Amino acid sequence: ALDYKMKLAEIKSTKKIVRVSHHSHIHGLGVDEYGKAIPDYSFIIGQSEAREAASLIVELIKSKRFSGRTILFAGPPGSGKTAIALAISQELGSKVPFHPMVASEVYSAEVKKTEILMENFRRAIGIRVKEIKEVYEGEVTELTPIETETPFSGYKKTISHVILGLKSSKGMRQLKLDPTMYEAIVSEKINVGDVIYVESTSGAVKRMGRSKNFAHEFDLELDQYVPVPKGDVLKKKEILQDLTLHDLDVANAFPEATHDVTSLINQFMKP
Repeated sequence: ALDYKMKLAEIKSTKKIVRVSHHSHIHGLGVDEYGKAIPDYSFIIGQSEAREAASLIVELIKSKRFSGRTILFAGPPGSGKTAIALAISQELGSKVPFHPMVASEVYSAEVKKTEILMENFRRAIGIRVKEIKEVYEGEVTELTPIETETPFSGYKKTISHVILGLKSSKGMRQLKLDPTMYEAIVSEKINVGDVIYVESTSGAVKRMGRSKNFAHEFDLELDQYVPVPKGDVLKKKEILQDLTLHDLDVANAFPEATHDVTSLINQFMKP
């Protein structure tokens, strides 16, 4: 993946949904810390030499010494080519794109074969976007939707604004939010005591977890506890986002899009 310093809003991934298959149980190459194949590894068995060779490829990729190179797997059907390729992708992690395809996808009466192949290639090429954003980050101390009567009905009430209180290690701050952001707060299931951050430009709300100040509230809980953010409530935060070239192609496909990649994603692919 490559690092680009540009101002980009978060965009949704266009990764295909992979159906459960006979390779869905594979979670790694099954090698030890010395790169030797584990004989009784439960996820993948056999092809010990190929798995050890694949582990060397994984180390080269992680050390950024395999850029611009490819791997060709050759062998008869059922010899484990797809299994080892999938195991390599599992070792590299979810941030490295891995896009499997079958030959039946290439045959189409409407789309050329070269276009289908190019789309799949671009789905497998990842980029890493680095952006510095101003965010409000802290523990929620107050969350109050303010209701007001509508001019069209004397009985029905609507939310005029939302009062949000945030606390960090250096202070507290009270924000008055637009009523359209209340839906995002509800969808994130944010309550008092949660640690969140709100982007000052796009208004995107993200729940980080439950504050450690409430760790002893319950004996057993499935929620993840995070510390109270350090520094001021309003701060600049570096946000990394992993995309593919196909994600940028989708953003560029809008008819009213411009030629500037930054304005493309900022305008059309906001969360």
